[in-house]
Amino acid sequence: MKTKKGIAVQSMLLLCAVLACSCGLVLAQDVKYNFAQGTDFSKYKTYKWVEVKDASYPDQLVNDQIKGSIDAQLALKGLTKTDNDAADLYIAYQIAVNQEKQWDATSYGGYGRWGRMGGTGTMTSSTINIGTLVLDMYDVAANKQVWRGDVTKSLNPSKDPEKRQKNLDKAMAKLLKNYPPPVKK
Repeated sequence: MKTKKGIAVQSMLLLCAVLACSCGLVLAQDVKYNFAQGTDFSKYKTYKWVEVKDASYPDQLVNDQIKGSIDAQLALKGLTKTDNDAADLYIAYQIAVNQEKQWDATSYGGYGRWGRMGGTGTMTSSTINIGTLVLDMYDVAANKQVWRGDVTKSLNPSKDPEKRQKNLDKAMAKLLKNYPPPVKK
């Protein structure tokens, strides 16, 4: 016969096991954005790429892939890339990669006597890379930032360049989904 205390202990152990097993699921792609309230985004037609001083950038191949993916999304939004300093917007991106521990738990067996967890289990950890890309847009005429978005995702670099590009395009589409910001009615 199980007591209330025994059931509570079993429930807590089960909850801990579920949380430990689901840690990897928490690391799904995360997108955030912010913008200057009251900005008329319909007036922006052109943009120019600029670099942030002392920012971290990937190698030239990946840099070109990132910019190409963003260029494609901005073209869908009606913006045209230019090298002219008189562009409506200056845009820049930065990246950061952080390492985090991921814990995976596996248990085998069932419950022993008196309702206690029995059997064996293992807990393993691995290091995963978490990448963040931040995209900033600046109104050139007003000399102020008008939009910022960032996308964070666990990185699992593909050996296949086409698959890597497809994943990048998907992330940039999600990042720029809210550009221009939705107009509230």
